[in-house]
Amino acid sequence: MSKRKNIIILVLVFVLLIGGASVLYTQLSKDDAPDGLLIQGDQENNDHENQNDKSGTDDTKRQLTKAPDFTVYDGSGNKVNLSDYVGKPIVLNFWASWCGPCQSEMPDFHEKYLEFGNKIHFLMVNMTGGRETLSSAKAFISEKGYTFPVFYDTDSDAAMTYSVYSLPTTYFIDAEGYLIAQATGAISADTLQKGIDMIK
Repeated sequence: MSKRKNIIILVLVFVLLIGGASVLYTQLSKDDAPDGLLIQGDQENNDHENQNDKSGTDDTKRQLTKAPDFTVYDGSGNKVNLSDYVGKPIVLNFWASWCGPCQSEMPDFHEKYLEFGNKIHFLMVNMTGGRETLSSAKAFISEKGYTFPVFYDTDSDAAMTYSVYSLPTTYFIDAEGYLIAQATGAISADTLQKGIDMIK
């Protein structure tokens, strides 16, 4: 009888743990952006949108973070800096050819590049090194027929500067070089468009 009682208690404890975890998950996920975008300085921006004076805009910019510079290499091995592209909005994407989620979002990035490439810089930074080689990355881009600019992080400078620990990771940077939003993980075409709308 006591064995049966112990089993019932264990089952009840398990049910309570699952129920508690479910409630906690629901509460925590309310704070997450449903589209996967983390808006930089979100609260500060909302506060300043309610102000009518020009100083609110200046203060908002002060709350945002300038996008840190880094060095990567183009397909010919030439050094390229992120700062070379400030002056136009930038979509910065970290990817690898072996990354399934990266592959799934790339057609959307290519489509948006074809649509906005003359107004927005698309910097597709390949995490070159270790599992990814320069030749495997170039072969993947060639095979898929993508024409957006691809850069190679052979020194891991960009990855370390942006603390990229998960692929894909995307940053949306305005024309003045401020970080506006970011997303970790594959994003939908709608989310990509939302990020673009925030910087154009």
